[in-house]
Amino acid sequence: MTEYTRRQVLRTAGAAAGTAVVAGSLADPVTATAADTADQQVGSDTNPLRLWYTQPATEWLQALAVGNGRLGAMVYGGTATEQLQLNEDSIWAGGPHQYDDPAGREALPEIRRLIAEEEYLAAQMLADEKFMGRPTEQMQYQPVGDLMLTFPGITPSTVTSYRRELDLTSAITSVSYVADGVRYSREVFVSHPAQVLVMRLTADRGGAISFDATYTTPQAATVDRYDDRTLALNGISGDAEGLKGSVKFCALVRAFADGGSTKVADGKLTVAGADAVTLVLSIGSSYRNYLDVSADQVARASEPLPAERPPYGLLRKTHVDDYRRLFGRLDIELGTSDSIALPTDQRVIAFRNGGDPQLAALYYQFGRYLLISSSRSPGQPANLQGIWSYKMLPEWQSKFTLNINCEMNYWPAGPANLAECWDPLFQMIAELAESGARTAEVMYDAPGWVAHHNTDGWRGTAPVDFAYYGVWPTGGAWLALLFWERYEYTGDLEMLRKYYPVLRGSVEFFLDQLQTDGPTGYLVTSPSHSPELKHHDYDNEGVSICAGPTMDSEILHDLFKVFGQAAALLGKDTEMAAQVAEARSRLAPIQVGYLGQIQEWLIDWEEAALETSRHVSHLWALFPSDQITPRRTPELADAARKSLELRGPAATAGWSLAWKLNMRARLLEPANAYKHLTQLLAPGRTAPNLFDLHPPFQIDGNFGGVSGITEMLMQSHSGEVALLPCLPPAFPTGRIRGLRSRGGFDIDLTWTAGNLTRAQIHSLLGNRLRLRTGLTVDVKSTEGPVAFARPEEGVVEFRTRRGVDYFIEPRP
Repeated sequence: MTEYTRRQVLRTAGAAAGTAVVAGSLADPVTATAADTADQQVGSDTNPLRLWYTQPATEWLQALAVGNGRLGAMVYGGTATEQLQLNEDSIWAGGPHQYDDPAGREALPEIRRLIAEEEYLAAQMLADEKFMGRPTEQMQYQPVGDLMLTFPGITPSTVTSYRRELDLTSAITSVSYVADGVRYSREVFVSHPAQVLVMRLTADRGGAISFDATYTTPQAATVDRYDDRTLALNGISGDAEGLKGSVKFCALVRAFADGGSTKVADGKLTVAGADAVTLVLSIGSSYRNYLDVSADQVARASEPLPAERPPYGLLRKTHVDDYRRLFGRLDIELGTSDSIALPTDQRVIAFRNGGDPQLAALYYQFGRYLLISSSRSPGQPANLQGIWSYKMLPEWQSKFTLNINCEMNYWPAGPANLAECWDPLFQMIAELAESGARTAEVMYDAPGWVAHHNTDGWRGTAPVDFAYYGVWPTGGAWLALLFWERYEYTGDLEMLRKYYPVLRGSVEFFLDQLQTDGPTGYLVTSPSHSPELKHHDYDNEGVSICAGPTMDSEILHDLFKVFGQAAALLGKDTEMAAQVAEARSRLAPIQVGYLGQIQEWLIDWEEAALETSRHVSHLWALFPSDQITPRRTPELADAARKSLELRGPAATAGWSLAWKLNMRARLLEPANAYKHLTQLLAPGRTAPNLFDLHPPFQIDGNFGGVSGITEMLMQSHSGEVALLPCLPPAFPTGRIRGLRSRGGFDIDLTWTAGNLTRAQIHSLLGNRLRLRTGLTVDVKSTEGPVAFARPEEGVVEFRTRRGVDYFIEPRP
């Protein structure tokens, strides 16, 4: 794929990337080499939660992803050679840097004056000149390199019974094949408890395992001997935009062989004639935080490496137990079919034809697997590609894009029962509050903190790229809302107390910086824009800059609301909360435009309303917010439908389809929601390895897809929980265990012929529950009968007790 900077991509309106498809027939079953007897055999189809293939990967979008939140690898599963493409999540180009330009403070009043006088092009040109970060491009996420294994004497053309797979129930990828009468097997996983990557190589004939291992990398690096069984890769991250690369890294791979010989010489780790081998790989970097790159990368890499032969079975079991503690909280079944007998890549090709509901369940659990694998502490949040990237200059620099993509990565965290995965993101938000306080002071002369539409490993918070894309001040505000979201799902008051100052700082900035719009008297953001969308062309130049775009008002309505709720809950800032409530009452309301659409700007610009785009930012109030719902605001819901119609064809980007899938589910449109799922889970939007494609690869669509399926099966917003609110006919019978709703409820559902048959609800916090089923139901509990009210048809409401299970069954 062509390499792009964000600037190049946005200048040219994006670029297409193909997705190669691995063809092949169903491979013969192969025998197991697993140490954990609780796992099913490699090659067994009795476990439906496997991605499996009949050929090795020949390109990156066919390789299988493994990770522990900090370390990641793409496993190709070759026969004559094996390639593991390696990432460590702190390897960023450049170094600690403040992007803020003091000239911005001087230019800001004039930019605002020009906007108020509708001189939008002049305002945008001035912002490009005076109100951008320096440099205008942020830094890119970069790879460590590749671990390459070469197996002498194995010829791919003679290999039979080949199979490679990724087992989502154990987070282990494996490959098995027969060559010259010997069955070879490999397993690869990345252990979170041990903080190492592990590869186990076995064969059914003694002394059959021989290979050379070495590193390749596009970085400035050397391959060195570390000791007589360990090979080192020592390097430093790349330069970018005039900033010197400063993240030093060290990768160490150590061999523990059963029999045979092991040596390290001439840039290679060589094992010859072994019965079995365990390779343990560790990566350390000098990155301490966004201000400090002084850590000893070699010490960090060597610390987790075992000095003596580790018991492989114990390494494996510790990894699996730790992973299953998160992954095992939720099971989902949406039905099955004969398609389960096909390799995963072939199922993707056929999904839109229907008849494979289990692929949707596999896709759902794969998304949960990716979140666990790319966002755990210690480590960075999931970036635009999670943790998996092989390019020195990946598309959009593989950063954290705050106008949708970063937040979409975390939509499954609450409802898919993975709250711990928020931790790295929350750490980053706290760091952005530090960096963003400087941006607020230097560029706005304001208190509090602000972040715009992108950030990187150095926590840049100034506007970047161009004013057309970058002068959008509510990225940090959206992020700050996530503290309250986590509280709603978990009731974790200490977490809320810890991050309350960050929430408060975001509110403080907007209290100081909101402007009064002359014609309407509303409080508005200025300068800003509706993300990545123009409202006019002036002299063939697209102009986006404006005051008071709808998305900003929607975000600030929620920000000010949850601040008041958090302040009251924690007994803080009574006077400030009153000021915030008054300011909230002066924000612009959601308006319906002349075409019956949700108005995207404060002004109902007619031609702009017809603009097509993959962005649907003005519908933020529909999802992820609940300011628009079909039941409470039917007129606005109809206007949201009109906006989706006007926005144009849905199949423009994987993440965009995922967002629209969630919106259609909130609009209670099963057919349209499922249509978007079929568009998302199809070649061109889903790669053979199930990675989401923009194209190119962006992981946000995977996470948005998980969220969209959840919204079909369960919604929790507007003070109630709805069961099966948008169930498509394609999933007539199924069950799900372990969904988490707002209010602190774990929910198990079963349904048949499209109708709820039973629900079990575990109350974690003892909150009152308003439950919408659309049916007349009875409520019981483990403590006996339950008194409940029926405030309207198809709704029950009752008090719950912490730790008690409640059973919902339709009346005959």
